Amino acid sequence: MPQRLALTALLVAEYDPAIAFFTTALGWDLVEDVAQGGEKRWVVVAPAGGSGLLLARAADDGQRAMIGKQGGGRVFLFLETDDFHREHARMTAAGVRFLETPRREVYGTVAVFEDISGNRWDLIEKA
Repeated sequence: MPQRLALTALLVAEYDPAIAFFTTALGWDLVEDVAQGGEKRWVVVAPAGGSGLLLARAADDGQRAMIGKQGGGRVFLFLETDDFHREHARMTAAGVRFLETPRREVYGTVAVFEDISGNRWDLIEKA
Protein backbone atom coordinates (compact mmCIF):
# COMPACT_ATOMS: atom_id res chain seq x y z
CA MET A 1 0.00 0.00 0.00
CA PRO A 2 1.37 3.42 -0.88
CA GLN A 3 1.77 5.82 2.01
CA ARG A 4 -0.68 8.61 2.65
CA LEU A 5 -1.20 11.05 5.45
CA ALA A 6 -4.35 9.75 7.12
CA LEU A 7 -5.03 12.29 9.87
CA THR A 8 -3.62 15.47 11.34
CA ALA A 9 -4.22 16.09 15.04
CA LEU A 10 -5.56 19.55 15.85
CA LEU A 11 -5.65 20.69 19.47
CA VAL A 12 -8.98 22.17 20.56
CA ALA A 13 -10.33 23.51 23.85
CA GLU A 14 -13.57 21.49 23.71
CA TYR A 15 -14.93 18.90 21.31
CA ASP A 16 -18.46 20.11 20.63
CA PRO A 17 -17.73 23.73 19.64
CA ALA A 18 -14.92 22.49 17.37
CA ILE A 19 -17.23 19.91 15.78
CA ALA A 20 -19.82 22.64 15.20
CA PHE A 21 -17.23 24.92 13.56
CA PHE A 22 -15.94 22.29 11.15
CA THR A 23 -19.33 20.81 10.26
CA THR A 24 -21.33 24.04 10.11
CA ALA A 25 -18.92 26.84 9.17
CA LEU A 26 -16.72 24.73 6.88
CA GLY A 27 -19.39 22.24 5.79
CA TRP A 28 -17.32 19.18 6.65
CA ASP A 29 -18.55 15.75 7.72
CA LEU A 30 -18.33 14.34 11.21
CA VAL A 31 -16.65 11.03 10.36
CA GLU A 32 -16.21 9.59 13.86
CA ASP A 33 -17.11 10.56 17.41
CA VAL A 34 -16.31 7.70 19.78
CA ALA A 35 -16.14 7.92 23.58
CA GLN A 36 -12.85 6.56 24.90
CA GLY A 37 -13.53 6.73 28.62
CA GLY A 38 -13.60 9.71 30.91
CA GLU A 39 -13.83 12.89 28.87
CA LYS A 40 -11.64 11.61 26.03
CA ARG A 41 -13.17 11.10 22.58
CA TRP A 42 -11.91 10.05 19.15
CA VAL A 43 -13.33 12.81 16.93
CA VAL A 44 -12.56 12.97 13.22
CA VAL A 45 -13.92 15.60 10.82
CA ALA A 46 -13.17 15.80 7.11
CA PRO A 47 -14.22 17.56 3.94
CA ALA A 48 -15.98 15.31 1.43
CA GLY A 49 -13.30 13.15 -0.15
CA GLY A 50 -10.46 14.71 1.80
CA SER A 51 -8.06 13.79 4.58
CA GLY A 52 -9.40 14.22 8.07
CA LEU A 53 -8.53 16.12 11.20
CA LEU A 54 -8.45 14.41 14.56
CA LEU A 55 -9.87 16.96 16.99
CA ALA A 56 -7.79 16.41 20.12
CA ARG A 57 -9.04 18.06 23.30
CA ALA A 58 -6.06 19.57 25.11
CA ALA A 59 -5.34 17.48 28.20
CA ASP A 60 -2.91 19.63 30.20
CA ASP A 61 -1.58 23.17 30.55
CA GLY A 62 1.19 22.61 28.00
CA GLN A 63 -1.29 21.44 25.37
CA ARG A 64 -3.79 24.20 26.25
CA ALA A 65 -1.01 26.77 25.69
CA MET A 66 -0.59 25.45 22.14
CA ILE A 67 -4.26 25.75 21.11
CA GLY A 68 -4.41 28.10 18.11
CA LYS A 69 -0.63 28.20 17.82
CA GLN A 70 0.13 24.93 16.07
CA GLY A 71 1.53 26.77 13.06
CA GLY A 72 3.63 29.16 15.12
CA GLY A 73 1.62 32.15 13.82
CA ARG A 74 1.97 31.10 10.18
CA VAL A 75 -0.60 29.51 7.93
CA PHE A 76 -0.78 25.95 9.23
CA LEU A 77 -3.29 24.18 6.99
CA PHE A 78 -4.42 24.60 3.39
CA LEU A 79 -8.04 24.07 2.34
CA GLU A 80 -8.28 23.64 -1.41
CA THR A 81 -11.52 24.20 -3.33
CA ASP A 82 -12.62 24.13 -6.95
CA ASP A 83 -14.65 27.34 -6.49
CA PHE A 84 -12.98 29.92 -4.26
CA HIS A 85 -15.71 32.56 -4.48
CA ARG A 86 -18.51 30.12 -3.61
CA GLU A 87 -16.64 28.79 -0.57
CA HIS A 88 -15.48 32.23 0.56
CA ALA A 89 -19.05 33.57 0.43
CA ARG A 90 -20.48 30.52 2.22
CA MET A 91 -17.81 30.56 4.93
CA THR A 92 -18.12 34.31 5.46
CA ALA A 93 -21.90 33.97 5.84
CA ALA A 94 -21.29 31.21 8.40
CA GLY A 95 -19.13 33.56 10.49
CA VAL A 96 -15.65 32.39 9.52
CA ARG A 97 -13.12 35.16 10.20
CA PHE A 98 -10.98 35.98 7.16
CA LEU A 99 -7.84 37.97 7.93
CA GLU A 100 -7.52 39.49 4.47
CA THR A 101 -9.45 40.13 1.30
CA PRO A 102 -9.09 37.47 -1.39
CA ARG A 103 -6.05 37.92 -3.58
CA ARG A 104 -4.82 36.52 -6.87
CA GLU A 105 -1.38 34.92 -6.85
CA VAL A 106 0.48 33.05 -9.59
CA TYR A 107 -0.56 29.78 -7.93
CA GLY A 108 -4.24 30.69 -7.54
CA THR A 109 -6.84 32.66 -5.59
CA VAL A 110 -6.26 32.66 -1.84
CA ALA A 111 -7.26 34.23 1.47
CA VAL A 112 -6.16 33.50 5.03
CA PHE A 113 -8.79 32.61 7.62
CA GLU A 114 -8.79 31.45 11.24
CA ASP A 115 -10.40 28.35 12.65
CA ILE A 116 -12.29 28.28 15.95
CA SER A 117 -9.02 28.15 17.89
CA GLY A 118 -7.14 30.84 15.96
CA ASN A 119 -5.00 28.60 13.75
CA ARG A 120 -4.38 30.19 10.36
CA TRP A 121 -5.48 28.47 7.16
CA ASP A 122 -5.36 29.29 3.46
CA LEU A 123 -8.54 28.88 1.47
CA ILE A 124 -7.18 28.34 -2.01
CA GLU A 125 -8.33 27.61 -5.53
CA LYS A 126 -5.34 26.60 -7.63
CA ALA A 127 -4.77 28.45 -10.90
